[in-house]
Amino acid sequence: MEGNFLIITLIVIFALAFDFINGFHDTANSIATSVSTKALKPRHAIALAAIMNFLGAMTFTGVAKTITKDIVDPFSLPNGTLVILAALIAAITWNLITWYFGIPSSSSHALIGSVAGAAIASADFGVLNYHGFINIIEALIFSPIIAFAVGYLVYSLFKVIFKNYNLAKTNRNFRYFQILTAAIQSYTHGTNDAQKTMGIITMALMTGNYISGGDVPFWVQAACATAMGLGTSVGGWRIIKTVGSKIMKIRPVNGVAADLTAATVIFGATFLHLPVSTTHVISSAILGVGSAHRIRGVKWDTAQRMIITWFITLPISAILAFMCYRVLHFVLGF
Repeated sequence: MEGNFLIITLIVIFALAFDFINGFHDTANSIATSVSTKALKPRHAIALAAIMNFLGAMTFTGVAKTITKDIVDPFSLPNGTLVILAALIAAITWNLITWYFGIPSSSSHALIGSVAGAAIASADFGVLNYHGFINIIEALIFSPIIAFAVGYLVYSLFKVIFKNYNLAKTNRNFRYFQILTAAIQSYTHGTNDAQKTMGIITMALMTGNYISGGDVPFWVQAACATAMGLGTSVGGWRIIKTVGSKIMKIRPVNGVAADLTAATVIFGATFLHLPVSTTHVISSAILGVGSAHRIRGVKWDTAQRMIITWFITLPISAILAFMCYRVLHFVLGF
């Protein structure tokens, strides 16, 4: 029992560390456009994002419940606490690697791939809840495609509505409006991303028989929201530079279109209790807006590098988690 309590404690620590890292890794995406257009100074943008992420994380728990039950059944998972610990270590490792190189990879892909990989190491492929797992993968795949299409349509609509307006004045007004859209996007980020870690901690508490239901305890929700808010306050300048300037040259009107698109898609997923990659959604929204503005203005080499990273994150994180589980299992003698 003491060993199990120790592992649960380590899971909570690593989960909050993951949320903290997620704060400066993924949240940078939600403010990248407002920083690149100079609508907000980096310090102000990061403070705004930290507050709105915290508020978003404290508002909903539906995505957390999906993570808790739709990848694997916590009650039928052998060595469940060890599986979750291995998954968190693997996801954190991949997040730090991609953060160091300034690659906006998906923390969601890393976490979900890691849980699947560690679970397979524990009990083979049959342990996965394939119906729920496929639903999650479909949400991760289709949400960027939807964001690209919506971004293209939104900016095309903007071009029609504002074609007779003075460009300089319109950009100035959009720069003010972008403060609001950055806040909305940060809020929606909190409603989806922070919940994934809430679900992981809740799953660990269930496998350790500390709770019997799938409801997220309030202290878990508050702790995860705080960790993400603090992580956001640290900032993620490497990712901001990639998303905010290396995809396309962003003007305020582009930024507003991208922010509104991403916020709509992310919140729609939250409403449906589906975890999505905020990184993928935001980056795809910018790509869609850029394509509608001027397709040659998009730096497709950067986009290609990002897309490759998106596709390799799930399998790499799964392999890392598989290896982490085997090492922990051997060392701890479970």
